[in-house]
Amino acid sequence: MLVSLNWLKQYVDIDGLTAEELAEKITRSGIEVDAVIDRSQGMTNVVVGYVVSKEKHPDADKLNVCQVEVGEGDVRQIICGAPNVAAGQKVIVALPGARLPGGIKIKKAKMRGQESNGMICSLQELGVEGRVVPKAYADGIYVLPDDAVPGSDALELIGLRDTVLELGLTPNRSDALSMLGVAYEVAAILSREVKLPEVKYETTYEKAEDVLNLRVEAKENPLYAAKVVKNVKIAQSPLWLQHYLMAAGVRPHNNVVDITNYILMEYGQPLHAFDYDALKTKEIVVRLANEGEKIVTLDDQERTLKAHNLVITNGIEPVAIAGVMGGANSEVTENTTTVVIESAYFDGFSVRRTSKEIGLRSDASARFEKGVDPNRVILAAERAAQLLAELAGGEVLEGTVLVDELDKTPTRVVVSPDFINARLGMKISLEDMLSILNRLQFDVEAANGLLIIDAPTRRQDIKIEEDIVEEIARLYGYDEIPMTLPEGNDQVGGLTPYQAKRRVARNFLEGAGLYQAVTYSLTSEELSQKYALKAEETTKLLMPMSEERSTLRQSLIPHLLESASYNVARNAESVALYEIGSVFLGKTSEGLPYEEEHVAVVVTGKWVDNAWQGEKVNADFFIVKGILEGLFEKLGLADRISYVKSTVDGLHPGQTADIFLDGEKVGIIGGLHPVERKNLDLKDTFVAELNLKAILTATVEDLVYTAVPRFPAMTRDIALELDRSTPAGEIIEIIRKAGTKLLKDVKVFDVYEGEKMAPGKKSVAFSLTYFDPERTLTDDEVVNAHEKVLKALVEAGAEVR
Repeated sequence: MLVSLNWLKQYVDIDGLTAEELAEKITRSGIEVDAVIDRSQGMTNVVVGYVVSKEKHPDADKLNVCQVEVGEGDVRQIICGAPNVAAGQKVIVALPGARLPGGIKIKKAKMRGQESNGMICSLQELGVEGRVVPKAYADGIYVLPDDAVPGSDALELIGLRDTVLELGLTPNRSDALSMLGVAYEVAAILSREVKLPEVKYETTYEKAEDVLNLRVEAKENPLYAAKVVKNVKIAQSPLWLQHYLMAAGVRPHNNVVDITNYILMEYGQPLHAFDYDALKTKEIVVRLANEGEKIVTLDDQERTLKAHNLVITNGIEPVAIAGVMGGANSEVTENTTTVVIESAYFDGFSVRRTSKEIGLRSDASARFEKGVDPNRVILAAERAAQLLAELAGGEVLEGTVLVDELDKTPTRVVVSPDFINARLGMKISLEDMLSILNRLQFDVEAANGLLIIDAPTRRQDIKIEEDIVEEIARLYGYDEIPMTLPEGNDQVGGLTPYQAKRRVARNFLEGAGLYQAVTYSLTSEELSQKYALKAEETTKLLMPMSEERSTLRQSLIPHLLESASYNVARNAESVALYEIGSVFLGKTSEGLPYEEEHVAVVVTGKWVDNAWQGEKVNADFFIVKGILEGLFEKLGLADRISYVKSTVDGLHPGQTADIFLDGEKVGIIGGLHPVERKNLDLKDTFVAELNLKAILTATVEDLVYTAVPRFPAMTRDIALELDRSTPAGEIIEIIRKAGTKLLKDVKVFDVYEGEKMAPGKKSVAFSLTYFDPERTLTDDEVVNAHEKVLKALVEAGAEVR
């Protein structure tokens, strides 16, 4: 909610306070002020100008040479490119030396050889958001009324000498979705009076009920009121009305529409204006829609309705979706002369369901959903009729066409002062409680040790005793609540074993040089199962924001690749990311998806780039594998991990492996397929994903300290000729099994697949380390152990070179 202080002053006295002081008091009383916006901040030397003449620039087709009077006969030449500038207009002029939003300073300049002494401004150039600028001026300068005085302060004239408070309202405070609601709140905080608008106007002798019939067939609508105003003249709204609306974030249209929006912001009561002649039948019928019935709304979109949607009709076809938006077939246009003003109380649940089903949310639906004041429904219609008479020259027909079966009885809450003090841990006197409730304009009576409170209907959030406790606490002052230490047995908090291991994993990955990424859990149906360790039934949203965010993911890799592509496209040549997050698999017995925590890694570009040493290392499969092996070592699982060559859609068929923990698949690792790299505009890219839950919950034996060996180790090298398809891991496993307890380590130190090898063959060299921590080994012992290894390799079909 955007609250203009100039507008707020119409209803409550806020003199003596700066905007910041008022914002602080409002925040401390329970409604957070998110921002204090000075609409004229930093702007100087902006005045009203009169365009004396306009001529085409001799050297630029799109520029005009304007002679502009800026006060007391001071005429200046200004070059303007706005398409709507014309002689005889009153405009906004920033003189040389003026400052505009964004730090812009206006100076004398020459444009294509012609001198320009200032700038004729659009509203956007004065910091007004384009979405609220009237459409007539959206692409050009803003034209002021004829009575504007050249040389006077333009910012004051157009309402920019104002401060706006942006309120961060919680859903229960629907009363503060209106200027009067905020006025009641501020008045309670400052102990001041609320000045309500005086609603008074003359009517014709013709009665509204003689020209308009009303029938309410739906029980969902217990209150519907309509006023009829004839001889309305459609025109621009007065400047003050336009700029109050723009300050509230609403775009002005014409005087009739602007009045309904003004009442919406003033009273919090949504209104709608129908063109009486466009209704054709001169009848309004409120009913439920027919299944599949269609209506084109004011945004020119065709909507298909369901049988439980409430609609306003002319007795034949819908002319509005109740509480959401009007229909294009009854829209007020420049030819409208007679207006029907609708003011109603629609059920919040019904409006919310309709709004969601048709995918249309409006300021009106937002207020009906949260609840409007039933006692302002008719008053808002009367206020609109008054303004139509004053600002549009309308003649209001006598009476209101009305169906009213709404219970407007205030909610009664009975609570004892002791209950309030017990909940707050305070000792607030009865007099203070009564004072606070009276400031809030709650009807309250103290009797028999109890407070009997009738909450005003504008406060839809007051239902139970605790609501009264909250109202008294926030206005008495949360700062006044005494500080006490909690009593009871203390329990020191700490991380669970799983949380501690997850932190170890995160620290290791960051220490290895990876940056943490956080991506969406929602993805497209196409990507939801891509790269998944196990593909199960997907979970889709009933009402997704878009197709790209419609399904819960089953792998972290797709979005990590998108993040890598995004960064590379912005000149980040090398990217190394990891993410720890949930994937969503199948469904549990409760019908919800089963969450499983995974960790994924993506590396692309250069892994090492030391310019001063001339050292450059591109990312490859073994760098990612090394990161994972280091992680497994850190978690005490290194000797239980194995890698098996595999194929995964989207990964390179010769650079992909499944990762197993104790024989159970827990992850994948591989290079991105060239086609996928091309689609994402990436160079060589390598990824991995692990089932982090399976890894961190695996049972790990306690660490046992092993002393640094005092005796020397002995190494032997073996070069084997193998089929190219034979993984080195299989050979290492054979060596480990054949080796005696003296064999402590096996490493691959060379792979050769050159022209000297037979077709389909490769040479792999292994280094074997033997030692005994208790003594020095003899050559015979090492030879005997090594021969057992060689024999096992030959039996397995390997050829020793």
